[in-house]
Formats: sequence, structure tokens, C-alpha cells
Amino acid sequence: MRKLTVAATFFATTMAFAQQQDSIKSNDIEEVIVNGKYYKKYVEKEGSSSMRLDEALIKIPQNISIITNRALEDQQVTTLSDGVLRNVSGAQRLEHWGDMYTRVNMRGSRAAAFMNGVNVTSNWGPLSEDMSFVDHIEFIKGPSGFLMSNGEPSGIYNIVTKKPTGQSLNGSARVTLGSFNMYRGETDVDTKITDKVSFRLNLMAQNKNSFRKYEFNDRYIINPSLKVNLTDKTTLTAEYIYQKAKMSEVGSAYVFSYEGYATKPVDYTMTDPGIDPTNVDNNTVNINLQHTFNENWKLTSQLTYINEYTLGSDIWPSKFSPNGEMIRTLYFWEASNVMKFGQVFLNGYVKTGNISHKILTGLDLGSKKYLADWNQWHDLDTNSEPFNINSTTYAPPSNGYAEFNTSTSLESRATPLGTIEQNYTGIYVQDELGFLDDALRVTLAARYTNVKENSYGTQAEADKISPRIGVSYSIDSNTSVYGLYDQSFTPQAGLFRSGGIPKPITGNNMEIGVKRDWFNGKWNTTLSLYNIIKRNETVNDPLNKINAENFVIDLGKTRVQGIEFDLKGEITKGFNAIFNYAFTENKITESNDPAENPVGKRIPGYAKHTANGWLNYTFTNGTLEGFGLSFGGTYMADRSTWAWANTAAQKDLDDYVKFDAGLSWENTKFRVGLNVFNVFNRYLYSGSPYGNYYYYQAEAPRNFRVSIGYKF
Repeated sequence: MRKLTVAATFFATTMAFAQQQDSIKSNDIEEVIVNGKYYKKYVEKEGSSSMRLDEALIKIPQNISIITNRALEDQQVTTLSDGVLRNVSGAQRLEHWGDMYTRVNMRGSRAAAFMNGVNVTSNWGPLSEDMSFVDHIEFIKGPSGFLMSNGEPSGIYNIVTKKPTGQSLNGSARVTLGSFNMYRGETDVDTKITDKVSFRLNLMAQNKNSFRKYEFNDRYIINPSLKVNLTDKTTLTAEYIYQKAKMSEVGSAYVFSYEGYATKPVDYTMTDPGIDPTNVDNNTVNINLQHTFNENWKLTSQLTYINEYTLGSDIWPSKFSPNGEMIRTLYFWEASNVMKFGQVFLNGYVKTGNISHKILTGLDLGSKKYLADWNQWHDLDTNSEPFNINSTTYAPPSNGYAEFNTSTSLESRATPLGTIEQNYTGIYVQDELGFLDDALRVTLAARYTNVKENSYGTQAEADKISPRIGVSYSIDSNTSVYGLYDQSFTPQAGLFRSGGIPKPITGNNMEIGVKRDWFNGKWNTTLSLYNIIKRNETVNDPLNKINAENFVIDLGKTRVQGIEFDLKGEITKGFNAIFNYAFTENKITESNDPAENPVGKRIPGYAKHTANGWLNYTFTNGTLEGFGLSFGGTYMADRSTWAWANTAAQKDLDDYVKFDAGLSWENTKFRVGLNVFNVFNRYLYSGSPYGNYYYYQAEAPRNFRVSIGYKF
């Protein structure tokens, strides 16, 4: 916490609590002491400039939720896959890849991954972002034509990185120790070099083992950033992020069983300590230039370059018998993931008579190229000496360890079946018309997007104009209601038996909702109802089973609908809460494959009921001043499985119930926190049928983290 002068304290207090005022920006003061009492920032009233809208969230006709850095700190979250999603209604992680990357599903399909406003989504990425360089995370539900149209209609999450604030020297350092030999250190230094130049540096190093044998996850972060005020109206910000991950092979968490889920001890693994680790090196460069013409018009341009290299392997059974005998096959994985983005957009404001116009227009360019060698593999076991999942003693692989060939270039080994390329161009324009002194706002927008893809040797190209219509009305300064219609599309590879190629998947989203700020914005709520119709999605042609072919057919139509509720903020002095609930239903409504995919069949990858809560109370005076208590939980009921499995013997997933708790103490300089996860030590898992058996992954049993932080 920073000590403030009386004037600065008054200003911060006014900005945080006054009715009809915007909140303090997330890259400004995260926490203040107001008259000696603690205020934790769990609420953001505006998104970042990378979201492009330049408007208070309560006025935007869409469900947008922001997770603040302070909430992540209280929960001791370290990466995106490490409990972040409890803070957002209906969001859950699908499959687990050893913290290599986090696939987020919400509203029935995968949410696109963004960083600082650019779409960094790939089939196997991006590398799960470490929270050491994250300022906050923005979740935008449903299609987002102002950021993208070529993607799933579920929405996006946008990682907003820490950047220089232009303040005098301040920062923090923190050490975290935890279960499974976790050692983590991080520091954040933010300083002003001159009146026009400011600098920020984030560093992190982590070594961590696992509750599973032979599993580990080491991470390293270097993140310098520079902000230069070229003129009074022009600002240049440049940042570089280096992420290094060294971890056990990414299949180490999978468990296979004929009996069902959770049949093995929670620490069971079929991997081997002699397998070489998987290494991921991610280099990201981002350059942002903003020019303010006047108080009404601002131009933003941005270039982003990402180069991620993976060298490792993953394990999977090539033979598995009901008696527990298995041939474990290790598949080589060398991959290059290069992305380039350019964008420029203009925000403006004009009035024509009594009607105001908030203008947004821009151009997006993107290029992604993923090369991978998956063409090498090695059986760790032999038929005469197979691995047995019931064995309780360790034995080295009977067939020895792998030696993979990398003598030729990755590009020559990856072509064509390991190549995924995408190039897109998007042009968009949006006008938010304000009536009745801006109490009524009508959004009219359209985006033209052209996408060219080469996916595993199959070429595809699509272009589409996606409309966006929104209405938002402020009942009073703290309450608004809204309605939205938006579209998205997703190109897809494949070949019909007739010789044609599939049309892009289209998604039409209709949403209504109500937003309210309570007690002068100390806490807020959002309630939304949505309906998404998807068409043209493909599945395997049923005749493939007879002829061993790879054709696809048009599935038909699916519908996902639901209700979402989010609450967050300071309920009373010292008491902060995050609570959310989502009801989700995702089914096939029209089918061209009634035998395998009948009408009414559930689409996998979601829970019908999801509820999350996080409560934190900090004593603000007396003997216990500065002490805090936290308690949180996650509940998922009626969970669907991971895959498009249609097995008669399919077992349902148990309901998911997890509770966490924490203790903390802090003053203006120090903070000590203890968090216990999975307090009641439940066996937590998720998975799916796979052929005539099951595969699943267990989550960690009861574990803890203790951190000591210092602010300067």
C-alpha cells in the first residue's frame, strides 16, 4: 500500500466511492487507506484501452466481468489455470495440459485467448499466463465484434499486462512457499526515469513439484516495459515478455481405467522419471502508440509479435487391456508457434443536434503459423513386458527410453500434417448513438472479416460481414438494462464425401441483462440471459467406420442458452465478496447424424449448474486491524464429459465441490498470507469415455501456500 497525502487520499476516496464517477484505473492505485481503514479493489468500472470501447462497463450492452489484481493476490493465484475461473460465472477449464496452456470454456464452447487486445488463440496455446505480469483479466461474454468476429460465439478473455504508471519509484517483492515443494519469488518495480520516460520490470522464478510422482512445473518470467511521452498528446509503450516453462511431459496427469473415474489413488501416474522434460520458450513483444487529437478523438495503433517454441513429448496408451496391461507410447512434440498482429483503431465523439455519437472504427491484421512434428513415437513397453496399471512398484520401461531424430529442420518434418496457418483481415465500424442525454444508447456496428486457413493440409477461406446491434438504457445513474444481437463465424477444415468443403460455423447470439452499482459503486451485479444458435458444425461421416476414411458431414444445428449472475465488490467496510452462478444448457437441436448425434444430445465441455464464491473480511480497526479471513468455494453440478463420446456404458461425472480458505495480515508495507486449497480433501476429477474405457485427471488434494510480501 502506498501512503498518500491528504489531498491524494481525498481524491482517491472521491474517485472510488462517489456516485456517477469513474473508478480509479487498474494501473493506478490498487489499494488505498481511507481514514486508516482498508479498501480492497475487487471492482473495475471501466475496461482497459485494449478493449477499445472507452466507456463505463455499466453502459455497455454486454456481460463483461473484470478480475482485479487484488482479488488474484488474495486468492494466491499464480497462473490462468490456477483458480482464476472461479471469479467468472460459467467459465471452466476443459482438459488439463500440465499448466502448459489453459483452454477456457464458457457458454458452451471455447473462449478465445487475447492479450492486450490481440487474439493469441491457437490449437495448442498460448502458454498459460503467469499472474506476475498480469494487471487484470477482462472476460467478455458472447461475440465481441469490436475485438473479433472469427471465433466461437462464447466470448473471449483478455489478459491486460502491467505497464509503467509514470509514478515515482514504488513496487513490491513477494516470496511464496507451498505444498509439493513449491518455491516462488517475484518482484515488480515501477519507476519514473524522467518526466517523459517511465519504466517497469516484473521478474518471477518458480520451482514446483506435484502431488503426482515424477511431475514438476518450473516457470521463469522476465517482463520489462517502457513508456515514453513523446509529446503532450502522443504516448509510446513498449513491452517484452519472456516466459520459460520446464515441466514433465504433458500427458503425465492422465489416468486410464475400464472401471470408471477416480478409481486410482489421487497421486497415481503412468509416466516415468526418465522421460526428458518438456520445455516451452515464449517471447512476446508489444508496441503501442496512442495519439490524442483533442478531448474527443484518440488514435491507437499496435504491433505484436509472439514466438513460442516447444520441445517435449506426451504419453498415451497405444494398447490397453481390461486386465490393466498397457503399452505406453511416447509421442515426440516439437513445435514452433509464430504470430504477428497489427491493429489501428480510432475512438471519437461528436454530437448531431441532441444525439451523441461514440465512434469506433479500425483495422485488424493477423498472421499465425504453427508447425509441429508429431510424426515420431516410441513404445516405452513391450508386449512381453507391458506396463501394468495395478503395479505398486516402479520398474524402468522394458523397451528403454526414446531417442528422437531432429537432424532435419522442423519445417520439413512438419509439412503438411503438422502445419496450421491462418491469416485474417478485419475492418469494423461502430456507432453508439446516445439519446435523452445519453440515458438511452443504441449501438449499430458491422465488421468485415476475411480469413484464410491451412489446417493440416486442408485449405479454407471465408469472409463475412457480421452485424452487431445493442440497446442499453440507464434507469438511473446506477442501474442499466440492455439487449444485444451479435454474430460470429469460425472457418473449419474438412472435406465432404461429395467433394465440397464445409462452410464456416456461424454463431448468432441474443442476450438481455441488467447491471447495477450498489452503494455508490462499492459493489456491483450483472444478470444476463442469452441464447446462441450455431450452424454448420461438422462431425465425422458415419460411413468412415466402414471405409476407414476421414470425410465429414454437417451436423445440423446446436443451441446453448443460459442465465448468468455476477456479484463483486465491498459489501460493507472491510468485507469483500465475489459470487457468481450460471445455468448452461447446450444441446443438438437439428441433426444430420441421428444415430450418433441425435436431437437432444448434450454437447460436451460444460456443467449445467456452476456456482462460485469468495468472501474476504479484513479488520479495519482495533487490536486485529489488518488481519483478514477468507473463504471460498466452487460447485459444479450435472457436468458433461470432455469429448463427443456416445458410449452406452458412459458414466456420469460426480458433482464437483471444492472449498478454499485463507488467513492474512497486512499493513502499509507488509502482507503475509496463508491459503489452504481443497480444505476438505475431496477427490476432484474430470474426464470422459475413450473408446471402451475411460480417461480422467485428478486435481490436487488438500494443499497450502504461504506468502510474504513487501511494498516499497
